[in-house]
Amino acid sequence: MLVRLLYASRVQQEPLCEVIQNILHTAREHNPDHGITGILCHSDRVFMQVLEGGRDAINHLYGKILRDPRHSDVTLLHYEEISERRYAGWTMGQANLCKINPSILLKYSALPELNPHCMSGKMSLALIEELIATAAIIGRT
Repeated sequence: MLVRLLYASRVQQEPLCEVIQNILHTAREHNPDHGITGILCHSDRVFMQVLEGGRDAINHLYGKILRDPRHSDVTLLHYEEISERRYAGWTMGQANLCKINPSILLKYSALPELNPHCMSGKMSLALIEELIATAAIIGRT
């Protein structure tokens, strides 16, 4: 059974660039062997990540994220069973939302900054879909 999980967390460690590169490297090494695909969106303060794969693999990975010292205030925004993957082309895509046109963020949130803790899961997924449509996601593998 396939599932999609979306969570948000706050950045806990510095320097941010190293943390993000470490997360992406680990994901791109680990995810193919476990059938996990997804996208990591980040600003300079928060992460928002969508993961897809088998229920056991996703639940296990989310448990690891909850214990990961690089994250704080981890919040589950959305979890659903799916019939097919939406993000199958990314072992772990990436979007730096500090480089995104603020008008895109304003379509989905009250302020032109990423704050998924104040957004619904539905709006967060819609933002990710917009990022895909505008080619703001990088790292397709």
